[in-house]
Amino acid sequence: MIARLRAALDLAIQWIAFGLIGTLLVVVMLGVITRALGDPLIWTDEASRLLMVWLAVFGWLLATRRRAHIRIRFFHDLLPRGAWRGAEVAIQGLVALMGILVGWFAVDLVARNADMSALTLPLSLAWIYVPMLLAGAVTFAQAAVDAAAALGPAPIPSAADEERTE
Repeated sequence: MIARLRAALDLAIQWIAFGLIGTLLVVVMLGVITRALGDPLIWTDEASRLLMVWLAVFGWLLATRRRAHIRIRFFHDLLPRGAWRGAEVAIQGLVALMGILVGWFAVDLVARNADMSALTLPLSLAWIYVPMLLAGAVTFAQAAVDAAAALGPAPIPSAADEERTE
């Protein structure tokens, strides 16, 4: 049941990212074409900035879920098994703390910008910070799962390890 839920979450994140890429491409192309025609749409720059932030966060979520963020494990992998586990739990604890801090500061940014309107779109400026709430929550949750897995019988696989086994 939990595995199916995780797979559905991963698929949803992928499809949202695909939709954001497509929407961003359309908005940017509209901006380029209308400028070339001499009658630019004023909202395309602001919309593309907003879409880029959301797309960057969904890319972050995909990389977090796939454990694909850059990680140099050379020295970590030289540690004996017990020390490796301790270091992994400490690293994941710091990543979880980062997720909490990202979420915490995102709440503040959303609250501070909720009453401010975008210049060319009928949206609150808070929407540019909303995806950071999701990023903080997913980063925290993934780090907590990875810390628990580090205490289990097998080490946490990296993205490259998972690709080799598929």
